[in-house]
Amino acid sequence: MIPTIIVHGGAKTITDDKVAANHAGCTAAAEAGWAVLLGGGTASEAVEAAIRILEADQTFNAGLGATLNSDGEVELDAAIMEGSLCWGAIAAVQGVRHPISVARKIMDDKPRLLVARGGERFAVDCGAEMCKKENLIAEEQWEQWKEDQEVIDRPNTVGCVVLDGSGVLAAGTSTGGTTKQQSGRVGDTALVGCGLYADNKIGGCSTTGDGESIIPVVLAKTAIDFLAGDRHPDEAAQMAIDALVSKVKGEAGCILIDDQGRVGWAYNSQHMAVAYMNAEMDKIAAFTKK
Repeated sequence: MIPTIIVHGGAKTITDDKVAANHAGCTAAAEAGWAVLLGGGTASEAVEAAIRILEADQTFNAGLGATLNSDGEVELDAAIMEGSLCWGAIAAVQGVRHPISVARKIMDDKPRLLVARGGERFAVDCGAEMCKKENLIAEEQWEQWKEDQEVIDRPNTVGCVVLDGSGVLAAGTSTGGTTKQQSGRVGDTALVGCGLYADNKIGGCSTTGDGESIIPVVLAKTAIDFLAGDRHPDEAAQMAIDALVSKVKGEAGCILIDDQGRVGWAYNSQHMAVAYMNAEMDKIAAFTKK
């Protein structure tokens, strides 16, 4: 079994002035997750470590740097799933610095999706890192919201997929949703089968893009199903995006690792920042265009 990690910074348009930041952020996230694997950590631990880096980086629409809703507030969603079909998710929460860590604690407790105040109470009870909700509003996002500027570089989701040395797969997602979304809106990120999916016998997937387009085509599970017959993850990912385009309007992307440790990704947006690493590579490979 070849330990492997892949992360994405979201399907979006990456302006020239943000290319370096997206490249660096995804590389740092992959490095963090890879360090966990090298230290003997599990797939879920590596996914959490990688996504925490993205949640702390204002380049990405997750945690600090998340887009603002219609009320000018940050509401966050996140989920994690292991290939044994264990999962946990949180949605529409405020004041939680690292929603991915709360999602993992939910998974370790019992599989369920917790939202809004109930999710926040769970986060407090489990000792998660909390803050004033205003502290998660990045200055750039506040200025864009206040001045009603067009936002072109805020993807819906960041994510990570990992295969560890024991053959366990895990997938994770985290997001601030869409710009000026209605308060309480929950997209695909926290929904198993839509924003993420993992099955140790097949593969793992994390998606990104327009949630209202991803949900009806169950994009993550669709991508996993396309891995059947030893299909390469690159082909399966492209087939999943093609299936979405054939049925609904919207932009999306997905990253995949199969049970052999092969990686793949596809998207129909302008760009999607990706970084990956496995035990046969000398250094992390990072891309903003494929």
